[in-house]
Amino acid sequence: MSGKFKRKDAAADVHSDDGADAAPPKKTSKVDTNNDDDDDNIVVCEISRNRRVSVRTWQGKVVVDIREFYSKDGKQLPGKKGISLTMDQWKVLREHIDEIDQAATENA
Repeated sequence: MSGKFKRKDAAADVHSDDGADAAPPKKTSKVDTNNDDDDDNIVVCEISRNRRVSVRTWQGKVVVDIREFYSKDGKQLPGKKGISLTMDQWKVLREHIDEIDQAATENA
């Protein structure tokens, strides 16, 4: 066993009075109150009523974002369903677009 992972002694857990019975902290999502991300977001096209393709900066990198949106309080907000492609991934997809188009046409 590596030194990185250490096994706890079961007997020590039973007799521990250091608050080990407390529930682990709940995961919370970060809510960004600044709408600075809207400045970096360039909507290229709307594929349908709730789907968009945009180019934006995410964690300092430019990504092509294909994502579903939902309405809440009169605002269009990005949903979980979608994909963000790095520029390398976008270039690979772009290079294969003719093959994808041909396969889609053959299977339609």
